Amino acid sequence: MSAVLALRLLLAPGGERNDAVIVGDIRSADLTGSSRHDVLIPCGSSPSPTPYPVAPGRYVVSASLPSGLVLTQSAVAVEGRETPVDFAMTDSPYETHAWQYLMGNIEPGGVYHGAARSPLAESVASRPLVAAAPRPDGAGPGGAVDLAALATWIGDCAPARWSFASILDLAQAPPGTSVAGSIGSGGPRVLPAPFDAGGAVTPLYRFGPNGPVGAPGGPVGERQFLVVEAAGSVRLVTLPLPWGDAEAEVLVNLRQSPTGSAVSVSVRDADVGAGLAYLAQGALDTAARLFTDVEAMLDSEPGNPLAAAAGCYVLIGTDHTPGETRWDPWLERLADGFPWLADGAILRAVRLLRRPSGDRRDVRRGRDGLIEAFDRGIPFYTLGLSWLADGLAAFPEDPECARRLDEARRLSWLADTREPFLILDLRQRRT
Repeated sequence: MSAVLALRLLLAPGGERNDAVIVGDIRSADLTGSSRHDVLIPCGSSPSPTPYPVAPGRYVVSASLPSGLVLTQSAVAVEGRETPVDFAMTDSPYETHAWQYLMGNIEPGGVYHGAARSPLAESVASRPLVAAAPRPDGAGPGGAVDLAALATWIGDCAPARWSFASILDLAQAPPGTSVAGSIGSGGPRVLPAPFDAGGAVTPLYRFGPNGPVGAPGGPVGERQFLVVEAAGSVRLVTLPLPWGDAEAEVLVNLRQSPTGSAVSVSVRDADVGAGLAYLAQGALDTAARLFTDVEAMLDSEPGNPLAAAAGCYVLIGTDHTPGETRWDPWLERLADGFPWLADGAILRAVRLLRRPSGDRRDVRRGRDGLIEAFDRGIPFYTLGLSWLADGLAAFPEDPECARRLDEARRLSWLADTREPFLILDLRQRRT
């Protein structure tokens, strides 16, 4: 009979269960045991541990968090016994924000409740929407802001208004120009302040397929956005909706901080929610452990094309199989079946350009696909914007590609590259 290590990660008790799965490793500490790589660790307020049989011996178990941090625990596996290995991330500042804490979008509770200090950000890019002057002791949260006027939901947006040219025009518009009024075609709606424990400093907004949770209302179109405004800064937030039955969360962090983003978007998907954060880090191999069922996502009629697109970014980024693959038709289906999804066209084009065959027809189709992707409008995924610009740059002598490359690059300067979904700072605050 072998020994067993039972792994789990505990989040803040109470509130919602916050179930998720992250990736870790089991390594033999005395070189006599059996190491296991890329194991899956369940997370939540009280998740059932996942058992992993190992040879008896001493082990170091690690959990790779979506934030990039790595937690470690020592364990002794005993013959015939199940040894629990519990990681703890129970110091979220608010129970309602446990998922955000796991994703790395918010600091520990002590930073918000006075038990710890956090150094202040120095760079403009690291500053949040509200950056109050620090107190004499060097610490200090962000200043006050009217939460009732902080976020405006745009449920329906005409395709012409999410084009590269339209968004760049908004970034150059005079101060005071209404971004929500300019981009929304279905009646933008100012959202009330969230009623949660962290509302004063870290308001958390939740969205479902039909709009804000608790206050749905149409019309809802092919793309939904959120405009977040405070202290002269305006961020246009891409909402990854609809995402099946899962909700999307938008966290606005109103304190000055050297880590994280001022606005973060995550999807409350227990299976692949953490995978999206790994994707944003560039840890595609780690993300691939969670996007294991891309084929089901890309069935004949994908019920969740956004999740399918994320899975395809991971596939193309990690699978370098030469020639045709069984998943090439999936890319065709995703690109052709959802004309509002620029990411589908980006993925197909990049795949064609990366094939090692050197077939001129693939190169031409890839070039045409990049132009098609650009003309569909801004992508959902930040990685998609990067791949689009890289692809267009491969055709420097092509005037059609060069013009689009210029706009794609200028838009990328406004993007928060730490986020999986495209968030654009349209009024970059200067101090």
